[in-house]
Amino acid sequence: MKQVRHGTDGWKYLATLLAALALAAGAWADEAAPVKAEASSKDGAGESTEALAKATQNPVASLISVPFQNNFNFDVGPRHVTQWVMNVQPVIPISLNEDWNLISRTIMPIINQPSPAPGVRSAFGLGDINPTLFLSPAKPSKLMWGVGPTWTMPTATDSMLGAGKWNAGPAIVVLTMQGPWVIGALAGNQWSFAGWGDHSVNAMLVQPFINYNLDKGWYLTTSPIITANWNAKGSDVWTVPLGCGVGRVFRVGKQPLNVSLAAYDNVHTPVNGPEWQLRFQVQLLFPK
Repeated sequence: MKQVRHGTDGWKYLATLLAALALAAGAWADEAAPVKAEASSKDGAGESTEALAKATQNPVASLISVPFQNNFNFDVGPRHVTQWVMNVQPVIPISLNEDWNLISRTIMPIINQPSPAPGVRSAFGLGDINPTLFLSPAKPSKLMWGVGPTWTMPTATDSMLGAGKWNAGPAIVVLTMQGPWVIGALAGNQWSFAGWGDHSVNAMLVQPFINYNLDKGWYLTTSPIITANWNAKGSDVWTVPLGCGVGRVFRVGKQPLNVSLAAYDNVHTPVNGPEWQLRFQVQLLFPK
């Protein structure tokens, strides 16, 4: 049975938060030193805010970064609790030679899961860690891509926070940059092959992304994470969010930051799945 929900109150709350972010980020960043195009390229300051913003939107860019992505999933389970997932996602590019780069992306989730239903306990701790490696051409082109393995390790500190399975599969990313636009998609599928969990895993993730870059490091973004649990039945297979957000790249002292806020309404979600999600991210940037 498909989960049907309406989030009017949530969207009013979202509008207030978006307005607050725009005002706060604008005031904070205007007081901070901008990323100057004329500065030395040796310490990364040689990149303009637009170029740096585009690099943050490119999953296979030669840019070291550490995002702290906070996901607030609202109205989970019969008790309509709010689940918090902070994904710490270090991205490390490795130059193999003049032609190829290897991009390491690792998702380390820290989860707070209140009791979603009577008889189900709450939990807090580390979830299952998910590394991905992308082999990507080093030279930029109109169509950029990366391909490689992705896998999940059963590192959860509580059985409520992970599947208890070793999973692996392929991942691919493709994108293009045209003027102010950065458009692409990331996709992967994983299958379980070992572990002590009760249920096998066969799950797909697709994340299309569209970014439109504005002046002074501002940008508009949408990057919904669409998932499919192929072992589920009926309407419980898919989670399909729709939404958008706003972000800005700026510098605080010598440290470039990328800050964004977005909201996604789950137009299709499994029974007892979250109604909508608020995503707030602070990303530390370390350009070459």
